Amino acid sequence: MSTKAKKAYSRILLASLVLLLGTVFYMTNKELFTTIMDGDIDSIKLMLDEDSAYSYLFTFIIMLVQNSFTVIPLILVITINIALFGFVKGFFWSWVTSIVGAIFLFIIVRYVFQDGLIKKVSPKLIEKVEQEGFLYVFQARIFPLFPTSLVNLVAGLSTIRFYPFLFGTLFGNFIYFFFLSLIPAGFISKEVNEFVLGGMVLLLFVIYYSYKKLQKRKRTVVLQREGGTSHFEE
Repeated sequence: MSTKAKKAYSRILLASLVLLLGTVFYMTNKELFTTIMDGDIDSIKLMLDEDSAYSYLFTFIIMLVQNSFTVIPLILVITINIALFGFVKGFFWSWVTSIVGAIFLFIIVRYVFQDGLIKKVSPKLIEKVEQEGFLYVFQARIFPLFPTSLVNLVAGLSTIRFYPFLFGTLFGNFIYFFFLSLIPAGFISKEVNEFVLGGMVLLLFVIYYSYKKLQKRKRTVVLQREGGTSHFEE
């Protein structure tokens, strides 16, 4: 069997396994999924034990689905987590599971499905991700002009290195998820005050400014090296 045939067989096998597991999980939790799609938070709290191991597992899978297909609104997932685990735990659990979900899809796309998907995405979009790297992912997380799943997909199809993708997701999701978490928390609560809000806004500008300054310094070094090379050749 050729290498190409082996890769195609692996893709089919993995897709079939995921589909099978997803179907079984859905059928055993059909009523709960229906309740989630209806957005009935009170009923979800009754059906899931607060702070139980199964609640963490279920909400993790929901976030994994959200990062892969975006069929469930992100704000709904965060609201469920906060309703079940409280503001602090709910926020951090949403953030951590979103990072794991993003990494999962990034790796699956890059190393398993890249050949089959690369032609279905605009080359200009992939090129933009490759040119801007961390900054593109970071901005896409904070200002979600595209669905989360699409950002993960395009990053996996591009040549962006893993760590710029990881840190762009880590910092971007932290800031964006925090602000989304304020909606079900009632914007201001005992755990969240105006000083925290101001600090998060400040953190956003510090990260952005630091990255732009680092990029400018790198370009300056590259230009100096190129200039030195040209002078030497002359």
